Amino acid sequence: MSEELSLREIRLQKLARMRELGHDPFAVEEFKRDGSAEQILAMFEGKDEEALKATSISFAGRIVSYRDMGKAGFAHLSDGDSKIQIYCRKDDLEGIGWDLYQLLDIGDHVGVEGYLFHTRTGERSIHVSRLVPLSKCLETLPIGKEKDGEQWYGLTDVEQRYRHRHLDLIANPEARKALIDRSKIVSAVRRYFDGAGYLEVETPLLQVIAGGAAARPFSTHYNAYDMDVKLRISLELYLKRLICGDIPAVYEIGRVFRNEGVSNRHNPEFTLLEFYESYTNLEGMMRRVEECFKHIVDTVYGGPVQYLNLQLARILGFADLKSLETGILVFPFLLAKLKEEVALELFSTAEALSVNLSGRKWKFIFEGETESSDKPPYECEIHLTDGIVTTMETAKFYGFRVESDSAELVVSKVGEQSSRTLRQGHYVMPKQFVNACILDFHKPWRRVNLIDEIAIQTGLEKADLRDLTIAKSAIIANGVLDKAHQLGGHIDLKKEDNLGGLIEKLLEIFVEPTFQAPTFVVGYPIETSPLAKKDPRNPRMTRRFEGYINGREICNAFSEINDPIDQRERFEQQAEQITKGDEEAHPYDEEFIHALECGMPPTGGCGIGMERLAMVFTGSEHIREIMFFPMMKPVSIIPSPVSEATGEG
Repeated sequence: MSEELSLREIRLQKLARMRELGHDPFAVEEFKRDGSAEQILAMFEGKDEEALKATSISFAGRIVSYRDMGKAGFAHLSDGDSKIQIYCRKDDLEGIGWDLYQLLDIGDHVGVEGYLFHTRTGERSIHVSRLVPLSKCLETLPIGKEKDGEQWYGLTDVEQRYRHRHLDLIANPEARKALIDRSKIVSAVRRYFDGAGYLEVETPLLQVIAGGAAARPFSTHYNAYDMDVKLRISLELYLKRLICGDIPAVYEIGRVFRNEGVSNRHNPEFTLLEFYESYTNLEGMMRRVEECFKHIVDTVYGGPVQYLNLQLARILGFADLKSLETGILVFPFLLAKLKEEVALELFSTAEALSVNLSGRKWKFIFEGETESSDKPPYECEIHLTDGIVTTMETAKFYGFRVESDSAELVVSKVGEQSSRTLRQGHYVMPKQFVNACILDFHKPWRRVNLIDEIAIQTGLEKADLRDLTIAKSAIIANGVLDKAHQLGGHIDLKKEDNLGGLIEKLLEIFVEPTFQAPTFVVGYPIETSPLAKKDPRNPRMTRRFEGYINGREICNAFSEINDPIDQRERFEQQAEQITKGDEEAHPYDEEFIHALECGMPPTGGCGIGMERLAMVFTGSEHIREIMFFPMMKPVSIIPSPVSEATGEG
């Protein structure tokens, strides 16, 4: 055994020494704080040093940086969202304060009292007169080094981030913001439906018949009744039974469980919003979705484009936000201001062509601008005023340097113009504007027909999709299988035994990725929509839509069946599929049929996965990024994530 003490043992010795000095950090139960770190930093505004010295402050947080310089020291305390520097001097600390300061480590929680002041370098700080350790961190935290907003090292291993989410929240501000935004988004959704007159309810998680979706359920055993039950896969059937009970509008936000695969967009356990409203239909649900998304961006983000930084980072190929100073919307495209160190390296090393952007014209499609998809692309002209020099071009973007704060970027198209004054710095704009879709939730979503879109994207005729045999022949004749392979998809015609399933396979491969702007896709086949009303103009199709954003399904809605005879027939058809081995076919639910036979008014209903909703607004690429505690496979030994960059006091 090594004679050297481990870092944990050193920290345990420091804890013991604190207790010898008469201060057990774990015995402290409370500490008064005068506000958050951001609120305290805001107190500096408009005050001179005399006024600051007269401002007494009490604050507490976690130590994220620490320096001991003999008779004085600096540290930064973080409350999770922001941090503030503290200055401790041996002669100024009460009692054993300096002894305690020297026993602190990065990761400890500490409370301080003192006054505000600026250091010689101008940093807003607290001059400490009283220091109270509030907890001792026994592990080495993966808090990276930081300078000028840039971070190095820290916690980057994805699996460790998910397994030790508490460390992810401490070490990675971007991950923390995405997770906190997810909670704010859920709260905003709840406020929207409460304000719209909906009643929030709770329905059973354990069900004898798990219906409302096409999914395989998890099973468990109910000991009290000695019977097998299933975890719910949807909220739908119980909520519609409440509509049958004359509650006019209901919603629920709850966990559902589907025993299926895991991917960047799927997780077996997730949070689902479902809402149902009497005396409305499919179009009424579209309006609710549009209003709900607008409410989210207005209340959580203060407008429709506050989350562009993550989107820009992806478009420009950056792994994270560390390269970007800010993301800007200059109608009708996105603009990024780069952090100086990154820009200097990029502009000096990139194999770039010198280009003159002034007066340059582009043609591009701005999705979401109009409801009609047959409008021609816009012709846009860009003007750069004096003060903008050193333009460049790469395969991904155009770039330029601004040397004057009065420089202006003007973008114009017929009947519309936008301008922005740019500060000094380096800017880049994506070349492929169609892939840089601006998600403006203040505008109506596009409405398109499913069969029309499949025909456009595959080259098939609409008539080819009226019958399974005809569809398979047309797919072979038109080379659709090869086209699917080129897009990374695969269609096994032998396994497609109903037209609805084949149509949705074509949707998944050819159509979904094209919907970058918010889009409603209307008209789904009856075989895959057992709970939606038939379309009276085409009984093989239903009154159903799915909403898409960034190429991902975001919601699913129906004009709900309220005809118990029709619903019974659909359940019987689904029962036949179950006997043929389809584990995801909808089970027969006699209790729900009884509720419909008692009478349900015309009703619109919709479901939205809250994780996918949060992915849209946070720019997250993987569903686990916006789940606080995603399920992980257990391992026999989980190593403690230690940062090589973390300093010890």
